[in-house]
Amino acid sequence: MSGLDPAVRSARNATGWVFGLNGLCFATWVARLPQARRTLELGNAELGLLLLTIAIGSMIALPLTGALIQRYGVRVTVRGGLAGAVVGLSAAAVAISGLLDPQAGRVLAGVGLFAFGAGSGAWDVAMNVEAAEVERRMRRTVMPRFHAGFSIGTVAGAGLGAATLALGVPVIAHVGLVLVASVVVLVPGTAAFVPVGGPAVAGDGPPAASVWRAWTEPRTVLIGAMVMSLALMEGTANDWLALALVDGHGFAEASGVAGYAGFVAAMTTGRLLGPAVLDRAGRVAVLWATLGCAALGIVLVVTQDGPVVVLGIALWGIGASLGFPVGMSAAADDPVRAAARVSVVSTLGYAAFLTGPPLFGALADAFGTLDALWALAILTLPAAAFVPAAAPGGELSARRPGPTARRRSPGSRAGRG
Repeated sequence: MSGLDPAVRSARNATGWVFGLNGLCFATWVARLPQARRTLELGNAELGLLLLTIAIGSMIALPLTGALIQRYGVRVTVRGGLAGAVVGLSAAAVAISGLLDPQAGRVLAGVGLFAFGAGSGAWDVAMNVEAAEVERRMRRTVMPRFHAGFSIGTVAGAGLGAATLALGVPVIAHVGLVLVASVVVLVPGTAAFVPVGGPAVAGDGPPAASVWRAWTEPRTVLIGAMVMSLALMEGTANDWLALALVDGHGFAEASGVAGYAGFVAAMTTGRLLGPAVLDRAGRVAVLWATLGCAALGIVLVVTQDGPVVVLGIALWGIGASLGFPVGMSAAADDPVRAAARVSVVSTLGYAAFLTGPPLFGALADAFGTLDALWALAILTLPAAAFVPAAAPGGELSARRPGPTARRRSPGSRAGRG
């Protein structure tokens, strides 16, 4: 690492902070969900509809972000996404603070969460584009570690949320502290970004209108389909794993939550350790191996009892850890088209991440929470078929990259030089 260009090192560090703060803001809202349900006098179904506004905001922003990056640059886009998140979370905090009557609070919360979803969606795509450019300039795999930073940020946000609730800190003070810290760190931090898109590099890429052509590129769509499958596994675990352990194995609620915490820990570990394996074995081989881990882990969770379930949770977490970040790297292999392609893959991935868990609820009602997990194990089969699209250089086979790819393509054997 001693030979790393100082500008790239600064961009790498800034990007890591941006990922962590994105996770921190997300978890800050999640920590206040019980308060939102209570103060707005919502049932579970009504709370689900309120949360849908986040998904709607994100799904509108995600496909537009590639064009925004192409026109204004990744630095401006991240800051714009942060502005939307700040406005949205601030409005949501006021809405659930008890200062308004429940009906007015519901309206303000819906508007605020829509803005938060749009802002965080744009922020997410832009930070992945910057991370892909940093990875390309470093010539080694680092994208999974950025996503581990997001996971670490969510853990920190959950811990801070629990502490503020235990101490009786008002929601406005809690959310305000997080948002002020995010602005103070992120705005100057993004100044260290390496430039991607925008007027300064407009001559390096296609016109903004052409970003929509990425939706017609077979390789980009296949990578997106793979990411959809793995995002669904991750998103379903977030919302349903603890419940599956309670309903299917008779775990106490605290033990079910501990099982979910184990899943997050395994996924974070996979993202921290994955780059070294990716650089040695290549994307295709590693993704096939992790999909096998995920399938085996889910089967163990469904069919076994006792300590073997813990092993299954760990395998599932490791198996789901690399699909999303490697998909981002693969979409950004060509830096000229990175913004457009990452926008497509992010949109498809988050569509599954946000809409999959509610759909899983229908399966859980029909077959039971635990047995419904079989659908996720089956989903690894089409995901495995899409994996070769992620090969460096757009190869649709698992053949070893040639000398040029080894020298320049992160996520292949290349990174070891």
